[in-house]
Amino acid sequence: MSSKKERPGQTFKMLTVDELLGVVNEESALDIEIAKIRPFKDHPFKVTDDQKMQDLIESIRVNGILSPAILRTVGNDRYEMISGHRRMHAAQQLGMESIPAIVREMTDDEAVVMMVDSNIQREELLPSEKAWAFKMKMDAMKHQGATLGHGVPKWSKEEVGKESGISGRQVNRYIRLTELMPELLDMVDRKRVQFKVAVEISYIDKEIQKWLYEYIKNNGPINMKQITALRELLQLHMVI
Repeated sequence: MSSKKERPGQTFKMLTVDELLGVVNEESALDIEIAKIRPFKDHPFKVTDDQKMQDLIESIRVNGILSPAILRTVGNDRYEMISGHRRMHAAQQLGMESIPAIVREMTDDEAVVMMVDSNIQREELLPSEKAWAFKMKMDAMKHQGATLGHGVPKWSKEEVGKESGISGRQVNRYIRLTELMPELLDMVDRKRVQFKVAVEISYIDKEIQKWLYEYIKNNGPINMKQITALRELLQLHMVI
């Protein structure tokens, strides 16, 4: 059996990275003007100028943006960022006028779910970021009203936590943090209030939360025993 020989001078087609990865003919990235892109409404993930952002800026300076952002259309030749807020911010710091992006059509609920899923596995997320992200995804999936079959709601807390590898019970704890006044939630992020203590505080009326905030600010952290005793006292007065 003779093997086919290439003729002299025959050119070879070089494969692109997408072709090598087997993702050709799926979605193509376009260069989209940053001025036409708005941040995701109520985006729960903070974009900060920390060391990791500086590392990202340097990487983009040297290599460009390797992973396209994900956008959705919002009419009038405008777009909303779904995944890529940090890359866009880095590009702006470098004076870039456009970024590579994949544009998809999606509903509000689909956009929320994709936005959360594309960010929730990032390292070192703050408790407040997880709290609002899980709440937004839970609300969106409830609104979609989809089910997974066997009577299991797609919007169950177990399903919401699957992408992060945490239990439905832990998802519920994070969502409880959204019931904290903003100043107390900031204390959780800064580790001035323990996570479990913060969950217990979330069940307390906002007026009492204001008092607790002032107390912690002036006297330091409170422990689980103290907050449990306070909740029992408050419950007793409600009964009386």
